[in-house]
Order: sequence, then C-alpha cells, then structure tokens
Amino acid sequence: MDVVATNNEKKFNENTILVTKTDLKGIITYANRGFIKIVGLNEDELIGQPHNVIRHPDMPKIIFKYLWEYLQNGLEIHAYVKNICKDGSFYWVMANVTPSIDYSKNKPIGYHSARRVATADALAIIEPLYKQLLQAEKSGGMQASEKILQKLLQDKGMQYDEFILSF
Repeated sequence: MDVVATNNEKKFNENTILVTKTDLKGIITYANRGFIKIVGLNEDELIGQPHNVIRHPDMPKIIFKYLWEYLQNGLEIHAYVKNICKDGSFYWVMANVTPSIDYSKNKPIGYHSARRVATADALAIIEPLYKQLLQAEKSGGMQASEKILQKLLQDKGMQYDEFILSF
C-alpha cells in the first residue's frame, strides 16, 4: 500500500477491538471487521500482506525492534502504535501482541494482536516521545533512538512494557 500520509485522524469506538493474526514473519493471516473497516482495505487486500503495510511513517523503528524482541522471546507486549489507512489518514491504538503457541509442539506458530483506542492521557506522553525517537533515528540511526528510550526506562526504573502500562 503506497499512500501519502495526511493529518486526518480516524477515530473508532472505545468498545471496538481491532484484531489481526499473523504468521511468524508478520504476514497477515486474519483481520476482523473492525480492523478492515478502519484501515479501509478489504480482506483480499490485507490477507497475505506484511503487517507493516499499515505502518505510519511517524512510527520510530525502535518500537518495532522492542516488539519483535519480546515476541521472539515468547513474551506478550503492549505498545502504542500509529497506523496509516488506505486513504492516508491515521489512527492510534494501544496494541497487545501475543505469540500464538502450538502447545503440542510447544512452539510459536504466529502472533495475535488486539488493539483498543489509545487514550488522550497516554498520547500526551507517547506522541512527544515518538517524535523525539524519530528525530534521533533520522539523525543518528536506530541506535540513537534506542539510547534515548533506554535512558528514559532507566530513569523510571522500568522495563519497556511496564512503562507502556503505567499510563
């Protein structure tokens, strides 16, 4: 999906849960109606696509590095994510991503993500942080943004997931 990002924000009902499932490489294998509706792509356009097809250019890469590290260690993770829609608009979510496990083999077979509306209180903290991380990334690469994020977490005495769940 090659779209130009706009400043138009899409809102969705706080009772709506946006759900996707992916394989181990992040290829979408399932999307619920709420997700399909807000993204503006139909099921045929989504299934088989990499999940980053909806990645907004304002998202710092370091957040996805943390996400993949947690998942590859068999851990669930929470993250605030700004996604892009087919029409270029955006929406914010609080995502909970968990490995899907084949318990007969005790191995992950994919990932499941359930997303809710991001609160204004959380975004008041996340948006300036992400801008700072993205700016550092553009000038000094992902290592520069990781250094900022690690210092923030160290100063707060928290792991990433603890920080995200603290507001």
